[in-house]
Amino acid sequence: MIRYRKILEMHFNGISQRTISTSLGNSRNTVSSIIKKAESLGLVDLSDTHTDQWLGGFLFPEKQAVEKGYFPPDWEDVHKELQKKNVTLKLLHLEYTDRARNGGKIPYAYRTFAEKYGHYAKKYKATMPIRRKPGEIMEVDWAGSTLVITDRAAGEKLEVYIFVATLPYSQYSYVEAFLDMKSSSWLTGHIHAFEHFEGVPESLVPDNLKTGVIKARGSEPIINEAYRELADHYRTVIVPSRVKRPKDKPSVEGTVGFVSRQIIAALRNYQCFDIHDLNKQILSKLDAINKESFQKRPGSRESVFNEEEKSYLLPLRPTRFKLSEWRIAIVQPNYHIQIERMYYSVPYEYIQSEVHVRLSKDLIEVYFNDTRIASHKRLMGMVGQYATLPEHMPDNHRLFLEHTPESSREWAEKIGSNMLEMVEFLLKNSSDKKALNQLMSLRSLTRKYAIEELELAAQNILVASSNPTVSVFKTILVRNKKRLKAEESDTLTSLKTNEAYGFVRGANYFGGKK
Repeated sequence: MIRYRKILEMHFNGISQRTISTSLGNSRNTVSSIIKKAESLGLVDLSDTHTDQWLGGFLFPEKQAVEKGYFPPDWEDVHKELQKKNVTLKLLHLEYTDRARNGGKIPYAYRTFAEKYGHYAKKYKATMPIRRKPGEIMEVDWAGSTLVITDRAAGEKLEVYIFVATLPYSQYSYVEAFLDMKSSSWLTGHIHAFEHFEGVPESLVPDNLKTGVIKARGSEPIINEAYRELADHYRTVIVPSRVKRPKDKPSVEGTVGFVSRQIIAALRNYQCFDIHDLNKQILSKLDAINKESFQKRPGSRESVFNEEEKSYLLPLRPTRFKLSEWRIAIVQPNYHIQIERMYYSVPYEYIQSEVHVRLSKDLIEVYFNDTRIASHKRLMGMVGQYATLPEHMPDNHRLFLEHTPESSREWAEKIGSNMLEMVEFLLKNSSDKKALNQLMSLRSLTRKYAIEELELAAQNILVASSNPTVSVFKTILVRNKKRLKAEESDTLTSLKTNEAYGFVRGANYFGGKK
């Protein structure tokens, strides 16, 4: 029996191959082949799990299969099949098991099959990536390095940030420069990347930056609402990388470094006054990078993308995503929210509530518990403007807002001609402010009195006085109401005479009715 572990332990301790051969009784050729195989596979240390049986299978899997009667898998074919969409290692193991049993051979158990495939794929990971399938992922990030452009007006240098998107399978990339790293730039970069690729991947893998992820919370991160809307529009999903885990998006990390060397460094001395001109230069260099041949695999990024990956991308939506931004606001006591020093009304019932605000280019939408409660055209220009809808106001506020001479005349016309005459008199004989205050008090009486009572009182006061006032009008209303109530209850006071006194003349004396 070959003692693989002991041979390697002695070799790692600096013992010569001649001494190892003499000590363990194995030929020098056997010792030499084991040491060379371990070095070619990068095995430089041993752990407790590295038993003789494990080492034999790891170093010489083909010998193990022949010696024990196991059916040897075609690892090259397994690796190629695994790159196809919806193909899993479990499925390939089932197919391998069927072929082995049909040939009268013993198949590997799934655990051993997966372990041996892992050893095989590890040797070729530089040229044959694992777990990357066409059209499955787009990794996105901001490059750490920046460029600058010169402001023509002020002559100052403006920093420019570089957005990078990469498809891991083909390494085909998209790069664009922006003047900031705000949400609108982040979303625009995605839209332009989709249009450059002429398709959409199944998932997006961003870093945990605030424009993409509000809060990294383990396996359930809180995605920025505008970013989530973009993913919903293009029918893809967002799977953020873990915090401080750059290996979760290795392709874009590698591309960022490559872009920094091949594009950013190359344009460091380029004199530019316009972001569009800079992006033309970037796209020119990016095109050359995508067409450059691979060193360790056939083709280029562009050829692999066009021939193997492009057809797997989801089709673009016919309409481009409309950029939006989400904010959180508190409804103030004046039932308005403040957005960029502009004020927008919401129904007064939501005072002191926390609401979510969706901002697009020309529209403001306010949501409470996923229900839209208000929308306004976006205010532009001088700060401090108010957009207020009457239906958002309490009744007394709305009445005050709508209280004008014209509205008072309209109200009086609905009451009757006498009321209209009285309103015209008040407007004519008092200052505007005093008249409106009187009319506000007058109009508030509709909560206590019917239209007919108001019109009758107006008729009474116009007959009785040439200078009607609201206070006298209220007195007449009270008196009329009492009189009507007394008549209905038959308690109206009547004049009675005492016939014991002869000098008292009653109604009969004057011809009145009995």
